[in-house]
Amino acid sequence: MSGGAGTPALRTIGLRRAYGRTVALDGLDLEIPRGVVCGVVGPNGAGKTTAFGVIAGLVQPDAGAVDLLGEGAFDPARHAGRVTLLPQDCELPADLPVGELLVFYARLQGMGAAAARRAADQVLDEVALSDRARSRVKQLSHGMRRRVAVAQALLGQPELILLDEPTSGLDPHLVVRMRDLLRARRGAATVVISSHVLAELEATCDHVIFMEKGRQVGQGPLAELTGRSRQVVVRLEGDAAAFVPALHAIGLGAVADGDLLIVSGPVGQGTADLNSQVLPVLLAAGARIEELRAGQSLEATWMAARGEG
Repeated sequence: MSGGAGTPALRTIGLRRAYGRTVALDGLDLEIPRGVVCGVVGPNGAGKTTAFGVIAGLVQPDAGAVDLLGEGAFDPARHAGRVTLLPQDCELPADLPVGELLVFYARLQGMGAAAARRAADQVLDEVALSDRARSRVKQLSHGMRRRVAVAQALLGQPELILLDEPTSGLDPHLVVRMRDLLRARRGAATVVISSHVLAELEATCDHVIFMEKGRQVGQGPLAELTGRSRQVVVRLEGDAAAFVPALHAIGLGAVADGDLLIVSGPVGQGTADLNSQVLPVLLAAGARIEELRAGQSLEATWMAARGEG
């Protein structure tokens, strides 16, 4: 089996894993296209961390299969430096200098000494820790250690990067820097991010997977799942129901929910064209518009998928 341009970066088929009577993965099916930044959404116990462990070859599944880059399950020789992982609870060797630790990890990927040093310097700059290259890990704050852990997953030119809670413990300005860093990988690599912070995933990702009780319960492009590609949500001052007939009259789908007006156009129309139809009608009808956005938030989409919307 060999990977090609149309081959998914990651596919799992029927993954199962139990710890005694606790079922962590219960037939997990995933398919993640190449070049996307993909968010994995799910509550505690959904199986996200176990899934990452199985995909990276750290946990043996009870059943099912993993296909990485179109070349089968993880193999240290075949995937060295091409598939990288940031575990959720990543402990780094406390007494090693940060720069030397990253050089060591780069050498494990097969880089020569000079290339390993360049790669270490580059990722330290990217996570804003160049000035800490000679500091020992134990001298760093929790947030700094987390950034070093992220840095090791970005070394070299990995094709598939798995990050479990990468922004945990980071200050807000560093979360923004991390977001930009990961989005910059789009197209050049496939980045898969597990996080409980849905607003952060929404700002970072262009593809999303929903997990619940060890299963995949939704996956696809963020714009499609949230309706951004076909729907606008308008928050009005007062009851939105009064404006539904006017939108129906011009052939648009419209549903009122309190002060929210959810408007859908024909498939493929796009939200810019939809806005150009909706706004004149609402303004002519005397609507007082407080907010306009494309589709639902990721949080609202997730809650609806769980039947809690």
